[in-house]
Amino acid sequence: MGDLLLVRHGETEWSVSGQHTSWTDLPLTQHGEEQAKSLAPLLSQRTYALALTSPLGRAIRTAELAGIPAAAVEPDLHEWDYGAYEGITTVEIHRTRPDWNLWTDGVPPGPDGHPGESPEQIGRRADRVLARVSAALPDGDVVLVAHAHFLRVLTARGLGLAPADGRLFQLATGTVSRLSTEHDRPVIAEWNSRP
Repeated sequence: MGDLLLVRHGETEWSVSGQHTSWTDLPLTQHGEEQAKSLAPLLSQRTYALALTSPLGRAIRTAELAGIPAAAVEPDLHEWDYGAYEGITTVEIHRTRPDWNLWTDGVPPGPDGHPGESPEQIGRRADRVLARVSAALPDGDVVLVAHAHFLRVLTARGLGLAPADGRLFQLATGTVSRLSTEHDRPVIAEWNSRP
């Protein structure tokens, strides 16, 4: 049985500024590219039963630079649709909604095609990815390259927790985390690792 490796893409301008970034497809900063390259020693020596990436360029580029060969695009790995909060920081949101919490409140609808998502909707996407992953894990390790909030929800679901419990798992840019098993139960074996 393999392990599930979670790779958060490298730094972007908005990850530095704290702006919510879902469909806005920003490139990696120079530092983000360096972060992705630095992950190669942790990732490129493994053989994967399955390698998947979000459809967004920042994740695809991270996979390339980290030496993950032939990662297939998986639409369900897309970041949380932040709706009307795309490009807005939590500090800015709190000016008009001081008690707002992404993990319990979700987001209001945004422009056409971006209705926003609730934690439960993200949880359903994460469950679909986990079902695909579980079919591959008997054959070896699986690697997913995606985004902070989505991977945090996926971690919660993989551990048998509610989607909103993703709030418990801070995830830095350009890091590798590993979910495994101990005594046939899911565990976090490694979190926010860098070389």
